[in-house]
Formats: sequence, C-alpha cells, structure tokens
Amino acid sequence: MADPYSTLGVARGATEADIKKAYRKLAKELHPDRNQDNPKAAEKFSQVTSAYDLLSDKDKRARFDRGEIDADGNPASPFGSGFAGARPGGGGGFRSQDFGGAEGVDVSDLFEGLFGGRAGGPGGGFSGGFGRRQPPPRGANTAYRLRVPFVDAAASVPQRITLSDGKTIDLKLPHGVETGTQMRLPGKGEQGPGGAGDAIVTIDVQPHRFFTRDGDDVRLDLPITLTEAVKGGPVKVPTVEKPVMLTVPAGSSSGRTLRLKGKGFHRKDGTRGDQLVTLMIDIPASDAALASFVEGWSGGGNPRTDMGV
Repeated sequence: MADPYSTLGVARGATEADIKKAYRKLAKELHPDRNQDNPKAAEKFSQVTSAYDLLSDKDKRARFDRGEIDADGNPASPFGSGFAGARPGGGGGFRSQDFGGAEGVDVSDLFEGLFGGRAGGPGGGFSGGFGRRQPPPRGANTAYRLRVPFVDAAASVPQRITLSDGKTIDLKLPHGVETGTQMRLPGKGEQGPGGAGDAIVTIDVQPHRFFTRDGDDVRLDLPITLTEAVKGGPVKVPTVEKPVMLTVPAGSSSGRTLRLKGKGFHRKDGTRGDQLVTLMIDIPASDAALASFVEGWSGGGNPRTDMGV
C-alpha cells in the first residue's frame, strides 16, 4: 500500500482531527454507492480506509513513523531496501523471492560468511537488537461496508454481517454511530504467518423516507387534519422504535414543533436525543363542506400582518 499520509493527503504531523476530517471527505467522495460506474473508486475507497485504519491507531501510527511496520501494518525488514523482496523465512534467516534472479536463495549463508555466525542466531555478529528476528507478519486487514437502516442506527439495534469466510456474526452498534463510523473485529481478517488480521467494518446509515437526523435528534413532519389542529387532542406518532401518542395543543398551526423526549439517537455517553415533531396541517384538495364553511368565515384576520403585507 502507498504511504498512508499521501493516500489521505495529510502531512506527517497532522492531528487526529485532521486525519479524521480528510478520511471522511475522501470516503464520501469515493463511496461505492456514489461511484457505481467507476470500479476504481471502490479500490481507492479500500485504500483510504486502510490508511485511516493505520493512522487512527496511535500505536500503529507511532510504529509506522519509526519505521517498525510498513503501510500494511506488517513488520518492516530490518535490512531496509538493501534486500528488496526479502521476507522472513525458515532456518533463522531470510528467504528471498527474487535475489539476483535466483528465486529461493537462502541469504543466511551470506551473513554467516560476513559476520562469523548465522544471521540472528547464537554466535551471530548482530548486536544491540539488530539481529533479533522480526515476528512473523499478521494477515492483512479486511474491509467491509455495512448498510444500517436509519431506525436501527438510532435505536442501536444489533446488526448481522457475513464475513468473507461465510461465517455470520452479530455486531452491537456503538452509541453515537453515524455514517463513516468504523468497527474493528480482531482476528477476523486474512490469515498470515503471525495470525489473522482484523476486519474493519465501515458503517453506512441509510436514509429514511420520513425521518431525518439533526445531530442526536430525529425530525419528523407530521400531517394532521384541520379538525385535529383546531380542537387539539391525542394523535398517534411514529418513532424509530414504536408509535406513541402525542397531544396536539388546540389551535395549533402548521410549523409548530413538539418534542418527544428520549426518542432520538443514542449519544456516546449513553443518553438519547429527542424526536422533534413538526405539525403540518393537511387540507383536502376538494371538500364541499369545508368550502361552504369558509364562505361565511372571516378567516381569523390577516396572519401576515407582522410581515408588513
């Protein structure tokens, strides 16, 4: 993988907030749902996610900056670029995939001649930790994108996801979940010599046909009849969990907003936002009785007086 800083377009000294902001911007631009006719976008989306995964982990970022691991999170070769293509091998040395055109050459014999002992083994010429064998690399992380229904995200309903090996697991959504939230599943990535990598699940909260999100609150435009607006009384209102009864004050106008406490999204501290219900009076397109009534009614004056018209 390319340098994660370059992938996200941030400087090496970037703050956590800068890195998160850059990731969210790129993830939104490269989201597969917005680039269905551009297969390269999905690949770039995966690279951006992997870069963010490394740089958002303080320990991994520090190790990468010190040159201890590469951009994929694998241990870096202690010999730098002098043995391109080399990787940890058997026999206490390094097995090269392509060394001088001879695939499979065991370079530990070369080190033995230079330093008077096998590389990294007892009696070897490496000291001060230089000859310590790097631990075998873990497998690569696997990226997933999970579409979560709006109401499930608000109510923190567990989600089932199928992994690449065919196994399914139930995920408990974190409080404060939103599009772009990432969840790490340790050991659920690809297998490697040093164990399995992790699965990185990116959440994509789906839009709803009548609910919208406003921070931790949920907004809803609620149609009511003219009779309900004039007389007031209880009406049934949908919420992200189940319908509840709401009392409409008598004489309510369109645009009046009522609040249902604790019916919004779960916050990170465990509390919940509210549901804000905006009343919208629904006037029938043709109603002879209503038309007859307003013929002899003054209409309650001019509601636009405050606007100077």
